[in-house]
Amino acid sequence: MRLCAKANNPRMTVIAFLGAGSVVFTRELLADILSFDELRGVTLALHDIDPERLETASLIARRTADQLGAQPVITASLDRREALRDADFVINAIQVGMYEATVRDFEIPAKYGLRQTIADTLGIGGIFRALRTFPVLEAIAADMRELCPRAWLLNYTNPMAMNVSYLAAIAPDLKVAGLCHSVFWTVHDLAELLEVPLDEIDYTGAGVNHQAWLLRFEHRGESLYPRLDARLERDASLRRRVRMDMYRRLGYFPTETSEHSSEYVPWYLHHDDEITRLRVPVGDYLRISADNVAEYHRTRDDLRAGKPLDLTREATEYAPQVIHSIVTGERRRIHANVANRGLISNLPEGYAVEVPCVVDRLGVRPERVGALPPQCAALNRAFVSVGELTVRAMLDGDPRMVRQAAMLDPNTAATLTVDQIWSLCDELTAAHGALIPAPLR
Repeated sequence: MRLCAKANNPRMTVIAFLGAGSVVFTRELLADILSFDELRGVTLALHDIDPERLETASLIARRTADQLGAQPVITASLDRREALRDADFVINAIQVGMYEATVRDFEIPAKYGLRQTIADTLGIGGIFRALRTFPVLEAIAADMRELCPRAWLLNYTNPMAMNVSYLAAIAPDLKVAGLCHSVFWTVHDLAELLEVPLDEIDYTGAGVNHQAWLLRFEHRGESLYPRLDARLERDASLRRRVRMDMYRRLGYFPTETSEHSSEYVPWYLHHDDEITRLRVPVGDYLRISADNVAEYHRTRDDLRAGKPLDLTREATEYAPQVIHSIVTGERRRIHANVANRGLISNLPEGYAVEVPCVVDRLGVRPERVGALPPQCAALNRAFVSVGELTVRAMLDGDPRMVRQAAMLDPNTAATLTVDQIWSLCDELTAAHGALIPAPLR
């Protein structure tokens, strides 16, 4: 009854931001939220464990509200529980270990000859990022059960599929949706490539986060795949991208960038000629992460100097759309990550899948997809196996399962011997120290 009452009075809606110090992302989310007329007076409860970043996030919120003429209630706290109290929506954008942990996830595997590009979803980097994140997710879930049991947890933190799966295992009573823009931006970029208006394209993506597939990709009832085939046929440069190569061989377009896609399969990263042919940027996330740190400092300094924020947005992020739909009842269709409860029949039950979802006053409601094309499901199952073992390692407190997950990872297994894999896991565990749960150290 409480959420329904708030739907009739949006000023009572409380949105908690965990990891609000991710300032660029927070700026974009706040601009989207406060651009909705019905959400201009919400309560924004900001939380971060870094005092300076939290102060910067608070400045962003106030500057954004001023520039948009909105009047939200803004609070900021280093105490997560204080931010979560009575929340209706919890946006999770934490990064446990920050930039320093990311550097370790790249530099130590590189000593063994293991190449990675993004390392936040699967593989060695994804496994260890998950192990650092799981204990915090467990604490967040416990706090939400006590302080805001009816709230929606909207997760942006990677590794998305592992995190959502872990939450489904330890807190099946919580309402959780994992939000990622990859399906939308894949269609957006293909629309530009094929010169078709985005709002005239009908599409359905399904699979697992960062390795879903465009099962339906149509313009006015006609498949756009033949048009994409023709474009690829006449453009040799376009063919020199990983996901274009995967599409040509698998028949369905993967919904994540080539940089991401290259490290989820055994075919590319350990071949020098394939890296050259497909222009794979090895280690690219280190550059991205360094750029993010630099952008944080620029934003902080601009705020302190009184400069206005750039609030221009090409598209609205999913979390603001979800919040607006639940508060107002306006129906939308998005793609989100939820536990597989009969949604995709040829992927494991219970593990997180990415599927279309209807969002309205009743919440985020996933649509049943049925069976994926067999070749797509087969590739997804290899992806899922790594995540399932990583989640199980945490649930059981079994460090051997961490190594077994790494042994099953397609890119790692294609590159390293089993002895190297175990030694690498030992070294990363020691390097991350207390960030890794005690039973797994």
